[in-house]
Amino acid sequence: MSASGLIIWLIIGGIAGWLAGNIVKGGGFGLVGNVVVGIVGAFVGGWLFGVLGISVGSGLVGSIIGATVGAVVLLFVISLIRR
Repeated sequence: MSASGLIIWLIIGGIAGWLAGNIVKGGGFGLVGNVVVGIVGAFVGGWLFGVLGISVGSGLVGSIIGATVGAVVLLFVISLIRR
């Protein structure tokens, strides 16, 4: 992976984590927390969309949408486990 690819992953993860934090809890988790939630959410979203046969498109916007949906699902499941 090149340096530019890594930077893009971090940016997508940060945006997706921040959006998911705002959707689920009403706030973000800090820079590192947002990136981690967003990157893990990207894997969850990619898997979930693949299982359901849904395509959100390609490119930066599609990646952010998929990662955000995955991060929201991840945060929702974590909140259920914490109860």
